[in-house]
Order: sequence, then C-alpha cells, then structure tokens
Amino acid sequence: MRGSIGGGNPLNALEDEDLYQEPVRQIIKPLNQLDLSEAELREEHTRVLTATDPNVPNNVTKYNYKDRMYKIDPPGPGDHLAVHFSMDGCLLFRELDEAKQQLAYMEKKREEEEEAKRAAAAAAAEAGEEEPEADGGAGGKGGKNQFNYSERAAQTFTNPMRDRGVATEPPPMVNFSSTIAQWEIYDHYMQEYAASQQEAEHEAARRGIRRPDGGGGGRGRGRGGGDDTVHSAKMGGVLKMLERMANQNAEDEIFQDFKYWEDASDQFREGEGSLLPLWRFSTERTKKKQVTALCWNPRYPDLFAVGYGSYDFLRQGSGLVACFSLKNTGSPEYTLATESGVMCLDFHPLHHSLLAVGCYDGTVMVFDVRQRRGAPIYSSSIKTGKHTDPVWQVHWQCDEQPKELNFYSVSSDGRVANWIMSKNELKMEPVMQLKLVGGAREEPEVRHPLNGLAGGCCFDFNRHAEHLFIVGTEEGRVHKCSKAYSGQYLQTYEGHNMAVYALRWNPFHPRVFLSCSADWTVKLWDHALPQPVMSFDLGNAVGDVCWSPYSATVFAAVTSDGKVHVFDLAQNKHEPICEQKVVKRSRLTHVCFNLRDPIIIVGDDRGGVNSLKLSPNLRKVHEPAGEDGKLSARASAQAQADNMEKLLQVADTKPTPA
Repeated sequence: MRGSIGGGNPLNALEDEDLYQEPVRQIIKPLNQLDLSEAELREEHTRVLTATDPNVPNNVTKYNYKDRMYKIDPPGPGDHLAVHFSMDGCLLFRELDEAKQQLAYMEKKREEEEEAKRAAAAAAAEAGEEEPEADGGAGGKGGKNQFNYSERAAQTFTNPMRDRGVATEPPPMVNFSSTIAQWEIYDHYMQEYAASQQEAEHEAARRGIRRPDGGGGGRGRGRGGGDDTVHSAKMGGVLKMLERMANQNAEDEIFQDFKYWEDASDQFREGEGSLLPLWRFSTERTKKKQVTALCWNPRYPDLFAVGYGSYDFLRQGSGLVACFSLKNTGSPEYTLATESGVMCLDFHPLHHSLLAVGCYDGTVMVFDVRQRRGAPIYSSSIKTGKHTDPVWQVHWQCDEQPKELNFYSVSSDGRVANWIMSKNELKMEPVMQLKLVGGAREEPEVRHPLNGLAGGCCFDFNRHAEHLFIVGTEEGRVHKCSKAYSGQYLQTYEGHNMAVYALRWNPFHPRVFLSCSADWTVKLWDHALPQPVMSFDLGNAVGDVCWSPYSATVFAAVTSDGKVHVFDLAQNKHEPICEQKVVKRSRLTHVCFNLRDPIIIVGDDRGGVNSLKLSPNLRKVHEPAGEDGKLSARASAQAQADNMEKLLQVADTKPTPA
C-alpha cells in the first residue's frame, strides 16, 4: 500500500532520491492465511503450464457468406495469450498528476539555483571582486567539453546502378491447314511399309541371303505377298506389348506385391513362414485337363511351360503345352497341341527354345517354341523307335563333347532310353531295362531278378556326376544306375511301399537326393547308405517334391489335399516351417521353384497353375558372410554343401557293413 512521507505541501516532502524510486508497497498478511511449517514451505510442487486457455470458447459459430452457411470459427493463436511475467517501467505520462508534481519540483529547484547565483554575483560586485563566470555559460546552459569533444563525418559508398536488357527473336510461325481422309492414312502407312521392306531387302542382299519369295516387296500381291499391315510381324509385336501393358496396369497391386511385398510378421515368428498367392494361370482349353508337368525356362526367368494331360486311364484325350509369362498373366505366349496327353516336358539348358515333351501314348517330341506353326521338329514313331507305355519324365543331357543333341526318357514299359536328334529323325537308343528284383530281406547272393520289367515312374541325373542317375519305380523301389553299366543296378533303395512319383538330386551336395511317393512320405537319402536318412509323413499322397535353387536345406512338396509343405532342415528337421492350403476341392500335382525370383508355381488337377511368393523366413540362406559381405558363386555353393554335410552328421547315420 502507498503512503506519503512528511506532511504539508507534497513538493516540500519530495526529495531527489524519492522521485526516481518505485512507490513503497507494504504487504499485509491476510487474516485467513495458513501457517505452514518450514518443511512444508520448502516442499516443491510441480506446476504445468499449457498454451491453451480453458476460458476461451472453442465452439464459436460464425456465418460464412461465401459458403452461405454457419461454420465453426476455431480460436486463433492470439486468443490463448497468457501473461506470465510483467514489469512496470519508470516513465510517466505528462498528463498524470505525479508527472506534473515532478515537473513543478524541477522548475522550482532551477529557479532557486538561479536566484542563488544572482545573489552571489551581487555580493561579489559590492565587495569589488571579479564576477565569476558561470559553469554553464550564458543563459545557464552548459557548453561543449573542449578536451574530449571531436567531430567526425562518414559517408557510405553508393553502388553504381546498371540496366541490362535482352531481346529474343520470336520463332517463325506458319499457319497450316489441311484435310485428312482414310485413304491418305492408308497411303502413308503403305509408303512406310514399302520403305521398311526395301531396307530389309538391301540388308538381305548385303548379307548374301536370298528371300524365298524371290524378293520384291511391291504392293498388290495380296495377303500371301506379305504386305498385310494388320497381320504383319511388326503389328503383332506392338499388340503383344500393348496386351502386356494393359495386364500389368490392371493387376498393378499384384505386380507390386510380387516385386516389393514382404511379410512383416516373419520377424515375430521364428521358424515359420507363409506363402502369398499371386496369379492363377489357366485357359478355357485346359479347364477339363490336369497339370502333368511344370518347367521354368533356364534363360528367361519369367517364362515357364505347363503340360496338360490326364492321369486317369479312362479319361484320356488330346494334350496341350502352354508357355506362360509373368509379364502377361492373362493368356499364354505359346500353345502347342498334341494328339495324346502330355505327361512330362523339359527345356534344353543351352538351346533355350527347344522343348522335349513326353506323351501318354509313349511318343516323345521336340518343339521349337519360336516357330508359330505349332508342329514338332522331331517326333518318335514305331519306325524309329518309341515307348509302348506312357513317358513319365524326360531330361536333356549336356555332354562335355556333344556331337548331337540328346535327351533321356523313362517309361512304365520298364525302359530308360536315349534319344538322339540327327539331321532328319529322332533315333532311340535303349540305355537300361528296369528288371524286377527280390525283397531286401533276401541275401545279396540269393537275390535274383524276377520275370518282367519294373514300371519306371521318374528319374534324375546327378549334376556332379553326369553318368550317375536314379530311377523310381511303381513298386516303390529306387535304383541307382550308371550310363557306363547298363546291365545291372549299382544299388537298390527300399523305403517306399507305393509308387515313387518324383526323385530330385540336391543341387549342392553330390550324395543327397529326395524321393516322394503315394505312401504319404518324403524321404531324404544318402546314396552311400541303403536306408533313408530322414523321413517325413505328410498325411496324404505326395505328388511332387523340389529342391530350392538358393539353399541346400530347403525343399517343397505338394499333396493331394491341396497343401504346399515347405521344409528348411537347417531350422526344423521334423516339421515343415510352412504348411498352407492353396486350392480347395482339388489336388496338387506338381511344384517348381523359380531360378531367380522368390516364387514357386504349383499345378492342380483342374488345369490351373498358381504362383506363390515365399516369405523371408522361407528363403533364408544359411552361409557365412565374406570379407565384403558377399560370397562368390563357388564359395556359396561350397557353404551350402557344408550345411548339408553337417545335417547328415547330426542325423547319425553310418553305412551298414557289407
């Protein structure tokens, strides 16, 4: 509270130091204030300050003349302004009473000083002394300090101004107008086509190639003369590209998943994976047929061939081979028709357009998928030799010094044959006859061949020793054979009770192979041991099994209940890390891994092929990192072989004494 000092006239009561000090405030303790102890006074309390004023309304509605409706006007940033600290200044307005008192006091003090100076001057004049000069000069105003005062002037430099102008010359403009008709468009296209034909003839003449039609690309020769633009090869290529673009735009989400999607849940479930369905490939001509064979092209990772036929003896008909591409999922790139059902096929590893096909009637054929006529370039017959029962598998053979292209086939007539492609015909050379043998309980000296031949179902050649191959039979036995010894088996493995449907050598380890059978089991073998190393019961007939191309311990199998089973023996040696149902009310027949992308394709008995993407847990590569974080191809293959060797050692299998 304020109080005055002294009494009477306020001007007399004010002193110099009182004019420039803040008013005295006396703090009076309220009567109802609490008395706190020293500990309570020292206790700290947390105080949270927010930038939102709870007293500011947030539901103010104003009429918007632009939208012609009431809209909520949210509070602005200035509405929530709160003053946390304020300090009063020492300046006073001239109109205030305190300012007027201060000015009056200063004026009175100045007059008193002047009166004192005049009195001193009068007293000095009476005494006869010299009149002292005033400190402030005439008029009582102080002058400049002659010792500490100096004048200085400065002028900043003015930058010169420059003007620059650029004038461009406008481009010449020409007004053009014309009319167009359909015949003019046709003439322009025909001129362009004639120029391209003439250029092709010059190129052929330069290379010394004679055209079969005698040259000349003139007009008016009709459709057979090659001047039909609509049905030309160039138009076909353009339409093919447009079809691919339309399909990829229509299925953009699936293509994005195929390229970039990864299952994020794999990092939370160790030892488990999943399969993402992508596309289903089928045509109207194959809905009543079964998928009997699958094969990826070794050069083009997006191209794969599908064989269509029937495993039912009473429902045999014509066959079909369709080549699909991941770039065009709507329709096949090539279709090849056969008189009998297709049971197997295989692409040549070096000549990528050659496709070997085996049929239900025992015929083997070789197609060149580049030819549009759809007829085989080689086909077996009774004259050149053929199988008498269905051909269940074909396999191209790449010799170190190949003279002529050849491939092998196995059939249920008990023969393994070698087919040689000569200049004019397909020659058949018998390699081995699959003779029936006795049971494993008999002594090796007593065991003798039985009458008749064993029906061959599948075979596979060892990649590390091309002379070595294994054959699976309808009796459930697996025979190890050699091309150098065609008269007898090197070893017979007994572990299945029903027909063996597929055999696959491990692509990294030279001694390990897989077998699957109709007895619901998949078995892992070491060809140096007579008994299987591991056995997996899948609960249904296993149609096919396939090793992965990136890991020596990963393989996939398909069963007749429509499920895909993916195993990784490095993570789990007893159960699959992925068991997923792919189709309903259908049974799966074949499975095949892509050589580059993390996808697999599976075929069913309703003519459909489903593509599935592997999650990250299903495609782990268990190998040590190199110095730069990567391994060479040879070092990576050796690391995978070492992983399988460790797995065999853990299995604790030893060769039985002879």
